[in-house]
Amino acid sequence: MEKQGTKVKMCGMMRPEDILTANAVKPDFVGFIFAENRRRTVSAEAVREMKSKLDERIQTVGVFLNQDVHFVADTANACGLDYIQLHGSEDGEYIRSLKSVTQIPVIQAFVVKDETKIDEANASAADFVLLDSGTGSGASFSWEILTKVTRPYFLAGGLSPENAKEAIDAYHPYALDVSSGIETDGRKDPVKMQKFMQEVMQADKEETP
Repeated sequence: MEKQGTKVKMCGMMRPEDILTANAVKPDFVGFIFAENRRRTVSAEAVREMKSKLDERIQTVGVFLNQDVHFVADTANACGLDYIQLHGSEDGEYIRSLKSVTQIPVIQAFVVKDETKIDEANASAADFVLLDSGTGSGASFSWEILTKVTRPYFLAGGLSPENAKEAIDAYHPYALDVSSGIETDGRKDPVKMQKFMQEVMQADKEETP
């Protein structure tokens, strides 16, 4: 990816219109929800169609939740995903099994309630970790605990155009992961998507010497 500074992942893409907006505002990643029975769950067929319209410079992430290793690998390979995100109770053994059947990098999500989860994230066998307040909760956790993280991380949970700059200024995450914060009435909002990117770019600009 060419853009320097803080990366942006816009998750929960559901419609071709979402992809057209993503192409316009250019996040680093877009995410598709394969976890079952979620409001933003999409089929592999829909993802392949949306991916065919996606700017090739934007990388794709599939979000899975306690699903069979072979199903995850087969789905990710069939859809041509760039990353697999695990958002359930998957452990180190699961990640090792997954890595034995696919070369796609893995992002492991942790729901942060206390410092114990930070310790688990620091020790994770995944390629990246994601720190969240819950599965699509739209709420944030106490960001002060982020000072304990010793590796690059995606920050999720309660992010919006209104607090994206604050998160970058204070904690310098590798990436911000946003979904409900760029929606209006349950659908991706082009104005909010553009505003989110503008806030991130402004924060990065101010940090550049």
